[in-house]
Amino acid sequence: MTLYRQLIIFTLALFFILFTGTWLAKIETTRTFLADQLESHAQDTATSLALSITQYVIEKDMPTIESMINAVFDRGYYGSIQLSDIRGDILIERNLDVTIENVPPWFIRWITLEAPDASASVMSGWNQAGSVYVKSHSGYAYKTLWEDVIRTTIWFVACGIFVLAAGSMGLRVLLKPLVLAERQADAICRKEYEIQKRIPWTIELKRVVEAMNRMTNKVKEMFEEQVVLAEGLRERAYHDPLTGLGNRRYFETQVSARLDRRDSVTKGILLLVKLNDLDKLNQNKGFQAGDAFLKRIAAQLQDATRICESCVLSRLTGGDFGIFLPDAPSWDAEKIAGEIATQMSRIAAERLAVTDNIGYVGAATYESNVTLGRLLSEADFALAVARQTGPNGWSVRAITEETDKMPLGQQQWKELLENALRKRSIHLDAQPVVKTAESNQILHLEIFSRIIQEDGKLLSAGVFLPLAERLKLMSSIDRIVIEEVMRLDRSQLDSGNIAVNLSPASLKDGLFRQWLQSSLKSLPQSAPRIIFEFAEFGALQNPEMVKEFSAFVRGLGHAMSLDHYGQSFSNLGYLKSIRPDYVKIDRAYTGELKDKESDSRFFIGSLCSVAHSIDIMVIAEGVETEQQVQILRELNVDAIQGYVVDRPKSIREMLRK
Repeated sequence: MTLYRQLIIFTLALFFILFTGTWLAKIETTRTFLADQLESHAQDTATSLALSITQYVIEKDMPTIESMINAVFDRGYYGSIQLSDIRGDILIERNLDVTIENVPPWFIRWITLEAPDASASVMSGWNQAGSVYVKSHSGYAYKTLWEDVIRTTIWFVACGIFVLAAGSMGLRVLLKPLVLAERQADAICRKEYEIQKRIPWTIELKRVVEAMNRMTNKVKEMFEEQVVLAEGLRERAYHDPLTGLGNRRYFETQVSARLDRRDSVTKGILLLVKLNDLDKLNQNKGFQAGDAFLKRIAAQLQDATRICESCVLSRLTGGDFGIFLPDAPSWDAEKIAGEIATQMSRIAAERLAVTDNIGYVGAATYESNVTLGRLLSEADFALAVARQTGPNGWSVRAITEETDKMPLGQQQWKELLENALRKRSIHLDAQPVVKTAESNQILHLEIFSRIIQEDGKLLSAGVFLPLAERLKLMSSIDRIVIEEVMRLDRSQLDSGNIAVNLSPASLKDGLFRQWLQSSLKSLPQSAPRIIFEFAEFGALQNPEMVKEFSAFVRGLGHAMSLDHYGQSFSNLGYLKSIRPDYVKIDRAYTGELKDKESDSRFFIGSLCSVAHSIDIMVIAEGVETEQQVQILRELNVDAIQGYVVDRPKSIREMLRK
């Protein structure tokens, strides 16, 4: 029961006790007064009547005496009037049955009001000639007492209603600081920090509000300290402070993680950009000019690679930059390298460098499994070739092992994708995500989609998704995948939760969004609970859209999460704004978990601390060894996903008959 209700009840109880005591005292006072009045009235009437008939008694005029007695009796205030002689014989007697009207019987039984009687002597000269006996009628007294009780009760009820209304309003005003303090505490649980600016004048409430404000500020400082610590660890280990890009370590871990993936056929582009005469620029114009030049080049490279969400861009050392575009088609290499070289020629016109020959671009493309060392070697060879082509030159080399029967041109890819969508040739695999502490407890299954080619072979998502997004076919692919998931029966799966990757490009499609919202509203009870996963980079590019979609799906009992967390150098504070149900740490950080001194270990531990403080689960993907599992368990990571648990397999194979 709330304090407000308790105070209202306590106030009403006190008022009721006061009313009852006053009411009973009022009844007793009135009853005593009426009893005394009846007794006095009877005595006065007896004395007055005795004096009035004395003369007629002497004259023995009985008719007149009877008339006078009748006149008094007929007023109705008496129950009995008797005239008796000296011997006690009754000469005249008038009696009236006592009837009490408009008074409840229970009230008469409860209140004892005896009718008093009185007598007076009738004299004949100095001798007593008889006596007059008068007994009052109690009916009028009961009626008066009942009416007085009714008036008193009505008055107290009216006062009670007024006290209840006024007390309720007053208590609401007085207790408002407590309501705000409760809201403040709830906000802290949601990691929202509200401060009460209006301090109540009541001393006790003032202390409570001031204490809550101090606690809120303290918790906010603790959260911000955790965020700063986690960001600091990541920046020192993976961040280039001058350009804001990743450093060489970040580049190598991210690229290696993508190249080591065993669940897809890989292809992509790696570019090396080498600036020319950076040392001369520092010597001739100073280090500030050199730093400004590097920042300008970094901004230009970011613009050139902005179209690729999963792009890895880093400053490797000095004037060397690395760009990795996973899953990018080989024909994009010449376009991107040429664009970067053209932009460098334009920067030369800005006179930021000591020479018009800003630098060179070397690119290596691959369409099969390859190592980072091989890619760097080919890209470095392409740089050497670019030097021979002249100022701001570029060159592209292709690693010769090509994937069999893969489309070579963009038009062929488009035809392949459109044909697959038309025939709904989408194959779904699933991989379990389990608790770190209890590997037999499955939290959800993540869906991976592949296209079934004409020859029956499966084409991995990593191969076709980048081009599908460029061809604006993502919403069609996402729709087919989600429709297939919606048809599943949760009772036939090891987990009723299914995670589906969703592209922000699909959410931008109004028709897709309208279809998805309608389908989720009409989803049957047997369908699984869907967790929509967004890549971190895509979510950060469209935060408001993702937050709005997240609120909608959660209202229907589904969930939203972030995938590949850590690829972007984003502020950890944005987690409090987007509030995903969980984040999946990018496999690049998981792959670095080899010893206790690993920077990746410190980053994951700090991330867990920040995420758990705002009730966000942390899942590690790409877990492949028991050593990694043990470290993740020590770091308090909630769940794991990877080959150490199980490999992805057809969702149909997971259905229980």
